[in-house]
Amino acid sequence: MPSIVATDTDFGSTDFERKLVEAAGIEFTSHNDANDRSPESIIERLRNADGAITSYGQYTAEVFEALPHLKVVSKTGTGVDNIDVEAATQNGTAVCNVPGYGTEVVSDHAIALTLDCIRRTNEIDADMRRGIWDFKRHRPLGQVKGRTFGVVGLGDIGSAVARKARGLGFEVIAWDRKGEPGTTSEGGVPFVSFEELLRMSDVVSFHVALVPETQHLLNASNIKLLNPDCIVINTSRGGVVDLDAVADALCKGKLWGAGIDVFEEEPVPLNAPIMSAPHTVLTSHAAYWSEESVKELRTRCTNNAIDVVLGKTPDACVNPETLR
Repeated sequence: MPSIVATDTDFGSTDFERKLVEAAGIEFTSHNDANDRSPESIIERLRNADGAITSYGQYTAEVFEALPHLKVVSKTGTGVDNIDVEAATQNGTAVCNVPGYGTEVVSDHAIALTLDCIRRTNEIDADMRRGIWDFKRHRPLGQVKGRTFGVVGLGDIGSAVARKARGLGFEVIAWDRKGEPGTTSEGGVPFVSFEELLRMSDVVSFHVALVPETQHLLNASNIKLLNPDCIVINTSRGGVVDLDAVADALCKGKLWGAGIDVFEEEPVPLNAPIMSAPHTVLTSHAAYWSEESVKELRTRCTNNAIDVVLGKTPDACVNPETLR
């Protein structure tokens, strides 16, 4: 009987995945309670497996070299930066993901972080719980009208953010590697260069994949292009934004605020500079989660693994040349 192993997931119980896999006539094993996501542990768990389900496991070249029989690694998410796709391809292992599952909820979260920063709602709420009734302590307080919202990466999520920001009354501009500055998107969003976006925006919201070209896309050098009334939002990948640079700018009063959901190290160390920087709204990698979106995510991820193991074409595969 073929087998699929969940080497690590983000969901607690994996009974949901078990039902789908076993209904397809495939053996299922879960190591969901294990915190060790190292290559060594993954290799040990997948010795006899045909397929793997993972959230954050480190699927390095070493893993694929040790598991020549592995047919598929299915990621419970969109980004596959924890998987060496090139090594997987050389091994003939399909790497599947779930693009588009969190479009609405992640874009909702980005907008929520933006509004919290503009209105400083978390700071005023914290005061009230300490018995302080004085919103003026947290001035300046802003409004949407008259502000420009810059979207970095106009894929599915970025496009949804642009649509919602425009609906609230923001002027919206975008940078995307496929968008020629001076043109507009199908949704009517003007494309500008990345540097222009940083200079023109009152909100800069990041919605790009983490690849070498986007590592610290916002950094200590170009953060100087932002105006002091700018808000930085990141719901994409932690490595896209240099948070030490953001924290430094906040502490020096050179930014209005920052709403951050993703971090280079998770959980975030309590002594990380961003944890003590002023005017921040921080959430614990929660943007992707709604009860509705996670059900879709788990179903599509598990079905991807099932399909490849059974010789069928999965819903999404980042290296389709491996399908056999």
